[in-house]
Amino acid sequence: MTDEYTTLINNSTWTLVPHPSNTNIVRSMWLFKHKLNADFGGYSTLARSSARCQDAFLHGQLLETVYMHQPPGFQDPKYPNHVSLLQKSLYGLKQVISSLHKEFLMTDLGPLNYFLGIHVTRTTSGMSLSQWKYAIEIIERAGMTTCHPCRTPVESGAKRTSHGPPVQDLTLYRSLAGALQFLTITRPDISYSVQQICLNMHDPREQHMHTLRRVIRYIQGTTDLGLQLYSSSTSTLVAYSDADCAGCPTTRRSTSGYCVFLGNNLLSWSSKRQLTPSRSSAEAEYRGVANAVAETCWIRNLLRELHCPLTTATLVYCDNISSGQVRVLHVPSRYQFAYIFNKGLPYALFDDFRFSLNVRSTTAPTMGEC
Repeated sequence: MTDEYTTLINNSTWTLVPHPSNTNIVRSMWLFKHKLNADFGGYSTLARSSARCQDAFLHGQLLETVYMHQPPGFQDPKYPNHVSLLQKSLYGLKQVISSLHKEFLMTDLGPLNYFLGIHVTRTTSGMSLSQWKYAIEIIERAGMTTCHPCRTPVESGAKRTSHGPPVQDLTLYRSLAGALQFLTITRPDISYSVQQICLNMHDPREQHMHTLRRVIRYIQGTTDLGLQLYSSSTSTLVAYSDADCAGCPTTRRSTSGYCVFLGNNLLSWSSKRQLTPSRSSAEAEYRGVANAVAETCWIRNLLRELHCPLTTATLVYCDNISSGQVRVLHVPSRYQFAYIFNKGLPYALFDDFRFSLNVRSTTAPTMGEC
């Protein structure tokens, strides 16, 4: 706290002024959180403290008038009743690294190779992202280190219901489900199966645990897979959207799936149960397209803010119609990559689509490396 407070003062984040009357004063507090067993249960690991800009705050000039109470434990002894008039805001700076060096005490750790459990391996064609070590830890947590691998994460055409006895270890189920969610960061090929597992987080049954174990068996045989990113000057944004009509036998709700590519690189993907039942397959497809288009609009806006605006229309492959900056085209089922996000597939088709999503084998470093 002392180091962080000193940095705030050195950067002139506020000035002390007398307490104004009839003015709202923002509370000031220190927040701490215990992170137990960070690899599981949904917690994310933190970057090393040496990688921070000396503290977690980057301050930009604040245009609004904001008063804040002095931080607890650090009240000025001469002016204990004064308040802080903020001069700078949080996370407001947009400089590149060289500009940040001029403003803050920083440590440049060099090229990225490991962050939040993700291994980054640079190749001549780009880089690969892998969570192989995290995947092994999930397998060990499940007590399945000697299990036999299976070739797909979910049975082809499988339709799960909510019947049968409840799982014996509810905490383990939820812990593993949360861990698998984090694994989807570099493994889009398990997105649909993990989504099915998480749908029953509130009341999992033994058949859901069976589904979870199958996913882990699939991971057992594919720990070397990761997401490949390529160096490319191509700026075409393409999305594939699909939905299974009334895929849930209990609620009759459909599952939407989409994936978005910028050139050859997979940027975004989703597998999500629709909120309400659809009256037809066309309605389910339109809802899926709406989700994909919303995602591509967000990506276009982000690229524009990064001063890399797209000059061509986004292509969304599905058998529906749209307008404006998006063209919706029909794609044959054989090339509908979004199938992998809303249904179980035969191995040959699954393997083909997995490869098309740039989920490739990576060269795993030794267990001792970070």
